[in-house]
Amino acid sequence: MNSVSPTGSFVENTRAAWIVGAVAVVLFLTTNLPWQLDDYDQAKQAFTSFEMVNEGHWFYQHTPHERVATKPPLVGWISAGFFSLTRSWEIAWRLPSFLAAIAMSILLFRAARSVYGTIAGLVALGAFSLNLLSPRLATLVRTDMPLALAIFVIGLLIWNKIRTREAWNAHDRLWLFALLTAAMLIKGPIVYAFLLPGIAAFQLWGRKRGFASAWCGWWPWLASLGIFLAWVIGGIFSEPDFFNQVVLREFAGRLGGEIHRSQPLYFYFPHLLHKFFPWSVLMIAIAVIALRSRRWRVGAAFREMSPETFWLLGWSLGGLIVLSIIPSKRVDRIFPVIPPLCLLLAAQVGKMLSREQPRERICRWSAVALFLSILFTSGYTISKVVSGYRDHRAALVIFGREVRHEAKVHHWRYETIWSSDEGMLLYLQKTHFIEPDEAIREWNRGALDALVAPTDEAPRLMRELSNASLSPIRPVERKNEQDIGYVLLTR
Repeated sequence: MNSVSPTGSFVENTRAAWIVGAVAVVLFLTTNLPWQLDDYDQAKQAFTSFEMVNEGHWFYQHTPHERVATKPPLVGWISAGFFSLTRSWEIAWRLPSFLAAIAMSILLFRAARSVYGTIAGLVALGAFSLNLLSPRLATLVRTDMPLALAIFVIGLLIWNKIRTREAWNAHDRLWLFALLTAAMLIKGPIVYAFLLPGIAAFQLWGRKRGFASAWCGWWPWLASLGIFLAWVIGGIFSEPDFFNQVVLREFAGRLGGEIHRSQPLYFYFPHLLHKFFPWSVLMIAIAVIALRSRRWRVGAAFREMSPETFWLLGWSLGGLIVLSIIPSKRVDRIFPVIPPLCLLLAAQVGKMLSREQPRERICRWSAVALFLSILFTSGYTISKVVSGYRDHRAALVIFGREVRHEAKVHHWRYETIWSSDEGMLLYLQKTHFIEPDEAIREWNRGALDALVAPTDEAPRLMRELSNASLSPIRPVERKNEQDIGYVLLTR
């Protein structure tokens, strides 16, 4: 009778999944503390739902600086719905990403466990939850996590069809149409880059082998694209500068390096190895063992590969290669390849566990990767949270909250002077900035009782505003040349 090592016993214990899940939820909730909107274009995304609720702009929104918002409105609609339930913008802005992260964690674990076993399910859950990208995006006010969920469910539906060798029916196509439409209304046709290359590769590879098709037919793809194009055409005719800002700059501009910052072809690969550590190392190690057992015959490895595993490989690498070809790159844009990579890693682990000889080794490696990922990701989270509070990263949030409180107590009519800091408008829960000259006119005719102004503007305003004085509310000081300090002026 073979004895089971402590590491093997741990990864095979079903309670380990609950432990990993609990750690993941804590990391999802805490990595971005203290919550603020000052980076990663969070203020732009947050403003879409804020404008929907306060001004009724449900289809086409703007940025805080009154440019046209470049993203479709679905995530904004969801945040607006959550606000109607919670009455808290901080929760409503971050809940879509958080719930999407939780949903993907559950789907990944259940899919991997049902097909590849408990250990593989735990590995898939750990790989998705315990890396440097997932916790960071889980409460970031962005569209990356909801987009990844929509793409993952589409890919999972295709994976199940290939695995069970079932034909596509009308119900499946309707589901695919709904998911594609959701992805289109989150971030546009970028969904094609993550799915179509893998589908094309699988169709070419599996055609002569008689495998189930990864292609469901044209109408779900074309119909969802038609809905997106209807939104685009409506914007062109109803919103000034929509064509320049959205069509030319946001979509077409990504294909060139003139507007958006261009990065080299290999940009995503080293970043993915780092952000996905230690799971990226485990994937490479298992692949090396598998190839060495076949005496490095790559062709034989592809011939013996199951169709569902080939789909996972094509789905993951197809999106990675296509996005690497696009000159405009940013690390978070590659996030939708993480879930299929997690399922591919689960397939690797499940394949190795089906062999008696390396089973203990794979259990040990999986446990080591799990412990390393907990240490690595937790250390990253702790360092970010500590530095965030130490550097007073939420200073503008606190300042805006205090201004709103004082304005409510004293019944002030107040505005904020235009500045490059887009988040300040949302911290004060205002829908528009006011220009300095207009602020002076409104103040001197008695229409304003308080004014939030950048520190650099305060001396001139104090001279030109009648009976103006500095509020006792502590001003926000500049930490460096890029930061903007703020003061509150009152009568």
